[in-house]
Amino acid sequence: MIRTATIQDAKEICEIYNYYILNSIVTFEEEIVAVSEMNNRIEQITAKLPWIVYEESGELLGYAYASEWKSRCAYKHSVESTVYLKPGAMGKGIGSKLYDELINRLKKIKVHAVIGGIALPNESSIALHEKFGFKKIGQFKEVGFKFEKWIDVGYWELIF
Repeated sequence: MIRTATIQDAKEICEIYNYYILNSIVTFEEEIVAVSEMNNRIEQITAKLPWIVYEESGELLGYAYASEWKSRCAYKHSVESTVYLKPGAMGKGIGSKLYDELINRLKKIKVHAVIGGIALPNESSIALHEKFGFKKIGQFKEVGFKFEKWIDVGYWELIF
């Protein structure tokens, strides 16, 4: 089931997200996020934009949300999309279900551009974005440094 995230989901969201902080380059955060900080993030984002979770048999298996692209007023119709799945939940279509629902919710609130930033390489994230019509619009070389290596970031965009 897909539903709107609440602060009661913060602990499980942290468990998913902190795994990626500690074990991957898909996020450039390097320190684990506390549940209290995740509460704040959920409250701030859901005040304006969708944050959804995928739950099965009472277990949170993934989440997706849209956040402000930039703070300047003229960017108000553009957002950045994010999706994370619990380790072991990949390859089951959950990411696609979350992105489908997120995109539908964004269309309803008159978002015009959705931007996905992808730390490279990440073939599964590229495939997910392109499945939904995102087009690669650019790539920054060596803009992140994590685990003692430089990381490129590509940007994909979907226009409604």
